[in-house]
Amino acid sequence: MNLLILHGIILFASAFVAGAINAIAGGGTLVTFPVLIWLGLDPKIANATSTVALWPGLFGGLYGYRRELENSSTLLVRLGAISVLGGAVGAWLLIATPSPTFARMVPFLILFATLLFMAQGAITRRLQLQPIAAEPRTSWWLGALVFQFCSAIYGGYFGAGNGILMLAAMGLLGLHEIHRANGIKNFLGICINSVAVLSFSLTHLVVWPDALLMAVGALLGGYFGARMAVRIGQLIVRRAIVMIGFVITFFMLWKLWG
Repeated sequence: MNLLILHGIILFASAFVAGAINAIAGGGTLVTFPVLIWLGLDPKIANATSTVALWPGLFGGLYGYRRELENSSTLLVRLGAISVLGGAVGAWLLIATPSPTFARMVPFLILFATLLFMAQGAITRRLQLQPIAAEPRTSWWLGALVFQFCSAIYGGYFGAGNGILMLAAMGLLGLHEIHRANGIKNFLGICINSVAVLSFSLTHLVVWPDALLMAVGALLGGYFGARMAVRIGQLIVRRAIVMIGFVITFFMLWKLWG
């Protein structure tokens, strides 16, 4: 098989799988990022190209969850605006000041988020947290905005596992409908990565032939992942999210110390 065709198939397939993973939980970067490095890209360029490539896949996931997002406009607008700001800060950090110390923290952040997601039910019962009200209190909004801003900074900087962080936080804040939470997470991911995509493009960190091909695969994978998640039920989706979290943690620890 022609090497160029094989190269394209690998890129498309990795992006499709990553788009589906992002629609269900997050962590698709951990599929595309190593593939791009394996194919010869510099790590920083691989990260930027992966971010641009997976961005359209979030639209596919958002469309797949469109029915679950009814009556969520206030959440989307407020958390979306803070996500744009945080994503801009994260993208600037990647471009201007790459941080090895932060990179070493990433697997532990993902592990913490995964354990937090697993413990949602027990924590909710212990703290007597209630499902999100139709009109949340000011204190609820303050906590949600602060956490989402911090999460968006991480998402703009690298973002692997950021979806799990957002899902865990939404669960603790009382958003217990997993499919609605997934839809909101996909929308916030679009907001976070919009500024990052623009920044990486303007600073010439993107390999466009690879990114455009992968974008098609990610878009299809995002829609497929969202539809599959809705059909297979909440329990299986939750188990898949936990499994994805542990796999990402293991991979990043192996990459760090391997």
